[in-house]
Amino acid sequence: MASKKDGLKPFISLMLSTNIPKLALTIGLIGSVITTLVGLTIPLLTRELVDGFTVESLSIFLIITMGVVFILQAVIDGVSTYLLSAVGQKIVARLREKMWLKLIRLPVSYSDKTTSGESVSRVVSDTGIVKDLISQHFPQFITGLISIIGAVTILLIMDWKMTLIMLIAVPITVAIMVPLGGQMAKISRGLQDETAVFTGIIQQTLSEIRLMKSSTAEKVEEKKGVSGVGKLLNYGLKEARIFAMIGPFMYLVVMVVIVVIIAYGGIRVAEGSMSTGSLVAFLLYLFQIIFPITSFAMFFTQLQKAKGATERIIAILEIDEEEGQEGIDKDISNQPLHVTNVSFAYNEAEPIIENVSFRAESGEMIAFAGPSGGGKTTLFGLLERYYQPTAGEIRIGDTPINEFLMKSWRSQIGYVSQESAMMAGTIRDNLSYGLSDRESISDQRLWEVAKMAYADQFIQSFDKGLDTEVGERGVKLSGGQRQRIAIARAFLRDPKILMMDEATASLDSQSESVVQQALARLMEGRTTFVIAHRLSTIVDADKIIFIDKGKVTGTGTHLELTKTHELYRQFAEQQLS
Repeated sequence: MASKKDGLKPFISLMLSTNIPKLALTIGLIGSVITTLVGLTIPLLTRELVDGFTVESLSIFLIITMGVVFILQAVIDGVSTYLLSAVGQKIVARLREKMWLKLIRLPVSYSDKTTSGESVSRVVSDTGIVKDLISQHFPQFITGLISIIGAVTILLIMDWKMTLIMLIAVPITVAIMVPLGGQMAKISRGLQDETAVFTGIIQQTLSEIRLMKSSTAEKVEEKKGVSGVGKLLNYGLKEARIFAMIGPFMYLVVMVVIVVIIAYGGIRVAEGSMSTGSLVAFLLYLFQIIFPITSFAMFFTQLQKAKGATERIIAILEIDEEEGQEGIDKDISNQPLHVTNVSFAYNEAEPIIENVSFRAESGEMIAFAGPSGGGKTTLFGLLERYYQPTAGEIRIGDTPINEFLMKSWRSQIGYVSQESAMMAGTIRDNLSYGLSDRESISDQRLWEVAKMAYADQFIQSFDKGLDTEVGERGVKLSGGQRQRIAIARAFLRDPKILMMDEATASLDSQSESVVQQALARLMEGRTTFVIAHRLSTIVDADKIIFIDKGKVTGTGTHLELTKTHELYRQFAEQQLS
């Protein structure tokens, strides 16, 4: 994360990395400057009009000039406002694009530690804060600064004594506003963090709404939600208290300055040392100074928010992406897979897999058995390259798998899990999900793989067939239907290696029978790795590897293990007798 010493440097670097539309930004800022400069001429024109005012002496030229100035100012202001807003929108769009591309390329370990809701909040909320600063507050700050410098310069020329009286309020304002700005920065950062946490809670609860309902956990979630709302409320009230001090204080300063200027100016006019028009112009310039100063408070508050948001955005962008963005693209057909002395741990104190070794010949079915929590699914994660081994090596043929281009490696692996993951969309979308040539895949080919997975009949029973919406996570389909679509998707990818993790564990007997037939068809001619607690599904495996507490304690066929491995024999007697 960026330190406080870095100041605005990380923020500026991040903005520059988005390839800011420089032409639009320049024209927008120039337009704002012109608008401000034109605005500075209006009090002078007003002075001329007031000092020389009589019905007879009304100057048509002066009136027309003022009208043109007002219209010109309005047009230029409208154009510059649009351009600066467009720049802000483009910057935030590119920033969100960078974050999205980064998030989908981060390793699985990032998702293990970070809720999806928190990541969503960073992409949407934090970038929105940056957008507001760029498109609204920054232009106001620039034009306000020019307005103040111009107005003060003109006022010093007009009447330096009255100007100095007015400027006495500046150090008083700064002395009050700076500490309040620091408090606002702390509150804003806390609010952003709490918003991310709250978003994560809401998203998780709504995505698992059926679990919540079936567990009658409404009260639990209600308590968590209300607690989150309460924390956001506390931060909101703290913000409100700061604004409650800023607003009245600024109003008090402004009113005191106006009263003093009017009183002193009135005396000067009565003495004849100042004209009425000059006093009116002075007051108009005073307002051109006051309004920007009040907006500065919002600018510095928003700047602190943006710095906090920038720290969090940069923290995500600086995380190392998943390895394998570069590497070799190679067909792994007919290649044996070697796992040699592989160990893995999420942290040193909790080893998950220790010194695991085995060899899988091309076309073999390798099954993993053993107690739950033994490390079987983690081993699958290593084969998929979701994680890197902390020791040892996995090779396909003579090539370590981490030398493969990630896309090349994973495109040759088919994965069917117990909970067949599905995306919201149609059956067609889910069958072709992730394939680069999905647009060119014909309906005929989709129906072929559906038939191979015994999914064609239930798909045909839907009115919209392949275009049937499956709902979020496929909730409109049964477990068996989701599994068969997952198998059809694997057929469409035509993987060289097939991995199945408890693929039939959650199905009823009728669905399991159909899915087993589909899986048997899918396994033909492929190197297959299977995790199964039910030994009936793996008794015909070419090799069964028994894993207990992260270690391989036995390897062989079903018959060999029943003779040589006590724990496996107990499993077999319990399940197969």
